[in-house]
Amino acid sequence: MEVTIKAGIVGGAGYAGGELLRLLLLHPNVELAFVQSRSQAGKPVYATHPDLLGETDMLFSADAAIPVDVLFLCAGHGEAAKFLAENEVPAETKIIDLSQDFRWNENTARDAVEAGERNFVYGLPELQREQIQQAQHIANPGCFATGIQLALLPLAKQGLLNADVHVSGITGSTGAGQSLSATSHFSWRTENISTYKVMEHQHLREIKRSLLYLQAEGQPDIHFIPYRGPFARGIFITAYLQSDLSLEETQAMYKDYYQGHPFTIVTDQNPDLKQVVNTNKCVLYLQKHGNMLVITSLIDNLLKGAAGQAVQNMNLFFGLDETTGLKLKAAAF
Repeated sequence: MEVTIKAGIVGGAGYAGGELLRLLLLHPNVELAFVQSRSQAGKPVYATHPDLLGETDMLFSADAAIPVDVLFLCAGHGEAAKFLAENEVPAETKIIDLSQDFRWNENTARDAVEAGERNFVYGLPELQREQIQQAQHIANPGCFATGIQLALLPLAKQGLLNADVHVSGITGSTGAGQSLSATSHFSWRTENISTYKVMEHQHLREIKRSLLYLQAEGQPDIHFIPYRGPFARGIFITAYLQSDLSLEETQAMYKDYYQGHPFTIVTDQNPDLKQVVNTNKCVLYLQKHGNMLVITSLIDNLLKGAAGQAVQNMNLFFGLDETTGLKLKAAAF
């Protein structure tokens, strides 16, 4: 019997909410019950997300029309925990939170929810797909965290992260959210580049926790420099570390780790960002230069880094093929 999933979105006016709307409206197994937004309540969703003109006549609602089978929380950081503290969500409703509120056990935002009431599983399918399939609540990973972890997980699995890892990553302006700021304004962003949160990006916490899950001892330091890029979407990551493995051995290890994971692709050709934009893919490219292993990792920050991964987790929740509703083609030119 075909599965029909009744879904709702809280905080649907932002970039991630708009991408999630697009995916769920076209998903063959989803009935979208409501899209909540306090700032846009009563307005058509296509007024905020013009790409949905002709796709739906839904209006943003002021309140969440719970119960649903799955509830997506796309509100800002701190708002997800607040929403769950202020609203009665039935225990049987599955929750996928796209904020950082439940990514770490020690996060103080969880104080807004009664201790022990909800247990969130970290939703990176390439790390713990089986746990996601059995979970009730998912903390969707961050965008930089997804790209960096997928670059390093095979090494951690074999206990081979035994040297400091140096990472640089550049992200599009949509990674900063829809609210206008000085560094997302077009006149500042275009033809410009800058660093931010050097060596202290918040995603490092979840990256280190995931690597500890696979390699409990000998954890290296991760030195991460993020950049703001002069483009709208996508993340381009380069990580490098010392390694005694040959290129052929490393490629075989990575391809073996990601065998059966449909969205993470190890390529032998130097990739470019357009290959992943508008897809749920992560493309990995490996190089050896002397004793240095260089790993390139590319994702779309709004899809594999946010809404696409959330739908991937939903598919796992409900026993669907992981790729359902996510067979998207890159805009290559």
